[in-house]
This record gives sequence, structure tokens and C-alpha cells, in this order.
Amino acid sequence: MTDGRRERLVLTDTDAGLPVSRPPARFEPVREWALASTAQLRTLRHELADEIGAGTTAVRQDLEATPDKLVLIATELAANALTHGLPPTIVTLSRGQDQWLIDVADHDPETEPVYAGARITGAGGLGLHLARQLSLEVGWYATGRTKNIWATFAV
Repeated sequence: MTDGRRERLVLTDTDAGLPVSRPPARFEPVREWALASTAQLRTLRHELADEIGAGTTAVRQDLEATPDKLVLIATELAANALTHGLPPTIVTLSRGQDQWLIDVADHDPETEPVYAGARITGAGGLGLHLARQLSLEVGWYATGRTKNIWATFAV
């Protein structure tokens, strides 16, 4: 098949990596969290849900809903950064007219993110796989100090 869905499935079945790109410039920062440990992920989930108007501090198990997708991906990417990167992990929520942007940075700009395509279970990278499946766009870039993974979601 040559339609977009088939191409997306082919990409997610390999370890081809994520596109190197910066997020679109149309977003304005809303809130930022600095995380030093995975113990802070629960607070991040609740505060993100509150910030984007999820209507509840508990994440529903409805992955069709934007708040649930965004909270899940932010948590997964932050957990990856805390586990595989260097502290602190900085999670930034931004908003454009019709989209949310989540940007997760760790302080290890020398290593590239590893996508869990054709890899053994438990080898990491599941957060990136989920981001690719559930977000509108996803990418990564490095600055002189950080490695950033970003994803966009409909408001």
C-alpha cells in the first residue's frame, strides 16, 4: 500500500528513528515543569490534565481524547528522559491556535533518541513509538545543552 497509513506503519515497524526537526514556531509557552525523578511523574500527569482542561485529574483510558493522548505521551517521554537522559528533565506545554505542543528536554544533547521499532521488548523507546502513533507530529532536536523530543496534539 502507498497510502499514508501504510507508510506510517512501515516506519513504526523499523528502528528508523524520528525526524530531526524543530517544532513549528506558532506556539506560545503555557507552563513548564522541571523533573528530577520519576516520583514526580504523577504530579506532572495531574497538573497537565488540569492545565489542558481535561476536566479531571485522573487520566481516563480513552486514547481517542486529546487530553488523554497528551498526558500519556508527556508522561512517557518524561519517563524516557529521566531514565535515559541527564537531569533535569524539562517538560514544556505550549499552545497554538488549534494545537497543543509538548516538548520534553533532557541535558544529554550528545545522544540521539532511540525509537522502539524492531527491537526486543524492554529495550526502551516505547514512549517514542506511542508519540508517533498518537500525536499529529513528532520530532526531535538538540541544542548546545539539551536534547528535545516534541509532539503536537489537536486542542
